[in-house]
Amino acid sequence: MSTSLSGNSPRGPDSPAARMPALPMAVLMVGVLLGLAAAGLLSAYRSFPLGRDGLTTSLLMIGASLLLIILGAAGLGRGIAPGASQEADRVGNEPSQISGHLDPGLSRWLWLVKWILVIPHYIILALLWIAFLVVTVAAGFAILFTGRYPASLFQFTVGVLRWNWRVSFYAYGVLGTDRYPPFTLARSDYPAELDVAYPVKLSHWKVLFKSWLFALPQLLIVAALSGSLTSSSTASISLLSLLVCFAAVILLFTGVYRLGIFDLLMGINRWTVRTVTYAALMSDKYPPFRLDQGPLDPAPNPAASPTPA
Repeated sequence: MSTSLSGNSPRGPDSPAARMPALPMAVLMVGVLLGLAAAGLLSAYRSFPLGRDGLTTSLLMIGASLLLIILGAAGLGRGIAPGASQEADRVGNEPSQISGHLDPGLSRWLWLVKWILVIPHYIILALLWIAFLVVTVAAGFAILFTGRYPASLFQFTVGVLRWNWRVSFYAYGVLGTDRYPPFTLARSDYPAELDVAYPVKLSHWKVLFKSWLFALPQLLIVAALSGSLTSSSTASISLLSLLVCFAAVILLFTGVYRLGIFDLLMGINRWTVRTVTYAALMSDKYPPFRLDQGPLDPAPNPAASPTPA
C-alpha cells in the first residue's frame, strides 16, 4: 500500500505549495558547502598534515554539515506541498510517474543556447544532488530500523527528482518545451512533472541490497541508454543524446519535433526515473524491464498483477 504525498492537482508558480521555504533551503545549502569545505580540508590533510586540531576541525565540520543537510531537507520536505491530498496507489501503477507535454510552438533555434540558460539550475542541482545522497543514506538507516522512509525526507528527494526532470525536459534530456523551468522542488503547472507514491512500509532487509545488487541490471540498461557508463579510451554518445541531437537538427530545419522521437525519449527518461526511484530506496517495487513511451505513464490496469510482466 502506498500513498501519494504530492497530490495530483497542478499548482501555479505563485501558489503556497510552489514556493519553497527560504530558511530550510539556506540551512541545507550551508550544510552542503560546509561539507565540501571539510572534504577539501581532509584532502589537503593527506598532502600537508594539518595536525590533530586540523583533523578534528574537519571531522566536526563534516558532522555539522550532515546535521544541517538533514535539518534543511526535512524542513523543505515539510514545506513543499502542505495540505496535499493523499491517494492510494492503484494496482498496476508504477510508484514513480512522470509526464511531459510537447510544446507545439517550439523555437527552431533556442535549443542552441539552452545550455547557457540552464546554468543556474545546474549549479543548484549539483548542490541538491549532494544533499540527495546524504538524505538517501540517512533514510536507509531509518528504513533498516523502522521500515519507514521519513515522510519529510521523502518529499525532499521527490522534489529533487522533480526539479531535475523539469530541467532535463527543457534542456538536453528531451528539449520538449521552451518554457523556462521554475526554481522549486514543489509541484507546479509546468509541462513536465514527476511524482512518487509514498510507501507506507518498506522492507527492513532489502535496503541493504537494493542500491548495489538488486538494481544492478536496471542500472546497466539505464547506463547504456543514457550514456552514464563510457569507455575511457574511446569517445561515445548515448542513445538518448543521439535522439535529442536528431530531434534538434530536424527542429532547426523544419520547425517540427518528430513525435516518434519524443515518445521514445520519454520512454528512456521514464525507465531512468523508475530505476533511480528504486535504487534510492524510495520503493520496494522492482521496476519493469519495459520502455513505456509517450507523454504519460500507461493507465493502470485493475486486473494487472503487482509483479511486472
